[in-house]
Amino acid sequence: MKTTLFLDIGSGTQDVLLHRPETALENCPKFVLPAPAKAVAAKLKALTAAGRHIWLHGRNMGGGFGRALNEHLKAGLRAAATRNAAFSLGDDLTRIEKMGVVLSEDCPPDHAPLELTDFDPAFWKRLLDAAGLAWPDRIVAAAQDHGFHPGGPGSNRRGRFRFWERLLLESHGKPEDLVFATPPSEMTRLIDLQASIGGGFVADTGAAAVLGALFEEDIRALAQTRGIRVVNVGNGHTVAFLLFQDRILSVYEHHTGLLEAPALWDQLERFRQKTLGFEEVFDSGGHGCLCLDLPAEAGDFSPTYVLGPQRHLLAPYAVNFPAPGGDMMLAGCFGLLHGLRLRGLAD
Repeated sequence: MKTTLFLDIGSGTQDVLLHRPETALENCPKFVLPAPAKAVAAKLKALTAAGRHIWLHGRNMGGGFGRALNEHLKAGLRAAATRNAAFSLGDDLTRIEKMGVVLSEDCPPDHAPLELTDFDPAFWKRLLDAAGLAWPDRIVAAAQDHGFHPGGPGSNRRGRFRFWERLLLESHGKPEDLVFATPPSEMTRLIDLQASIGGGFVADTGAAAVLGALFEEDIRALAQTRGIRVVNVGNGHTVAFLLFQDRILSVYEHHTGLLEAPALWDQLERFRQKTLGFEEVFDSGGHGCLCLDLPAEAGDFSPTYVLGPQRHLLAPYAVNFPAPGGDMMLAGCFGLLHGLRLRGLAD
């Protein structure tokens, strides 16, 4: 039986489960910590206050430190970055250079190095040692990855949605295919994350969320007899799925901050009813939606389960708020565990 460290890395927090199969789930160690990008932003602000120029190096990670970098540049301080680190800020390195970031594979003189990574083994070793916990047998992690899609306006959003299209059209909506032994080549953040965790399975956070709902036995049982809708309202993205009998049949994705709650609910309702078009979602700043043929025996997909840190936006509506494994904040971690179980790789 393998001990597994599961990490669900969001834009605000990283939610962590140290799963030990011989231990009751309620007694497994759990952590809710600031997201790695938040830690980078804090270090960057400290260097700005100290008047230090910076050199970003390391891996492609979440770009939640971008605002701190802008403030650093506005203060008249210099910033340099390796190409790989710069991809944390966007796919178009020409745009990054226009911001004032100098691309350099070596640390320029008088610049303070600042390492970028979604997973720092040294940090986790210190934390686990301090808690008296042994290093896990394996690490499995999720992070949101737009994918590498340099191009014109909207290419990033359109490119990410192709990931969902492949799931529905090529993988036949099998949830376990959302957990990657080898990430798609365009998902460069997940590739770097996989390297930093030592080669374990990785997934997108939206995928981890839907698997988290399916971790709950009563939700899985209901989905065998009628269609359900699962919505993850994250800090950055809202992702919704229609599921029936162990298959994802439809997917919708938008940016949480672009829609007020009534407009979001209206789109989610029309998504369920198959009357929402891809173009409407994309033209309003979202990623899109795709609905396959829905079997009549699935019903109207009205049972709705809402997860995510911004789930309160949908509180006025007819929805349920599940707590997979007893803790909604760890829904993604339990989703990763469920994904491994579907693959026959977890106890």
